[in-house]
Amino acid sequence: MITIPVNKRFTAARRRAVAVLFPAVLAASVAAGTDWRLVWSDEFETDGLPDPAKWGYDLGTGASVGLVGWGNNEAQYYTDRTENARVENGILIIEARREQMQNSQYTSARMVTRNRGDWLYGRIEVRAKMPYGRGTWPAIWMLPTDWEYGGWPHSGEIDIMEHVGFDHGRVHGTVHTDAFNHMQGTERGGSTMVPDLHEAFYTYAIEWDEDRIRWFVDDVEYFEFERQDGWGSSEWPFDRRFHLILNIAIGGNWGGQQGIDNDIFPQRMEVEYVRVFEAADAAEPEPVRGAWIHFFNPGYEGN
Repeated sequence: MITIPVNKRFTAARRRAVAVLFPAVLAASVAAGTDWRLVWSDEFETDGLPDPAKWGYDLGTGASVGLVGWGNNEAQYYTDRTENARVENGILIIEARREQMQNSQYTSARMVTRNRGDWLYGRIEVRAKMPYGRGTWPAIWMLPTDWEYGGWPHSGEIDIMEHVGFDHGRVHGTVHTDAFNHMQGTERGGSTMVPDLHEAFYTYAIEWDEDRIRWFVDDVEYFEFERQDGWGSSEWPFDRRFHLILNIAIGGNWGGQQGIDNDIFPQRMEVEYVRVFEAADAAEPEPVRGAWIHFFNPGYEGN
């Protein structure tokens, strides 16, 4: 096993160079002395539909699972078409389009790693360029795979990156739990400004262990959520495996607060890579077995 200690001087260019030399291992962290091993990644090297061994889709408006508008009054219809999710020239493109489908006026994609990539602790990083414009709501986020503590928000949600188009450039990182969630106005999160996020690629990441979750943009930390003594699953459900979600929502309770500008479409989230690391001293990961546990429920309000 090759591991690479990393600090702030380990730039994006160096990471790409290491990926070429050692495609099985790559590490990035601002935590001095931290070693990581790469356990899952997608570099999007093959054009066409994203790799079905790594990505599935949530489809439609949410109505089929009792969540019209995906719990947030969102306006889009999610598909698994290449028009909405495809790989071109080494880049994953998630594209939101203004077009009618079923009773929706917009289409988009919501890609998930559920039961293809599920992790407990580690560093999760996504290098991406965001859409822009009023009404867009792109997100890089995580939900529990097994929902062992109950439906949302009891089993938790980790928002690695969210952006709403009417507040351009402000990136949010947030957790939602039974005790801390936006339904009660108690969610815990932080934000940072990335004014050119629609023009340039940035690496959005978390580092997550049994005691804390830390949020980064290009290895600069801007928020930390730390477990406190006496907390249980109501405050800290983050001791179970989670999976990754990439999507562009349109409108909704947050993204649509100032309406939708129909002149901006189509809009894209472009993703250069997704990489997941475990701490080098962690036990070797066990294969994931067992049936998919359907996570939707009438109380779900994620994203």
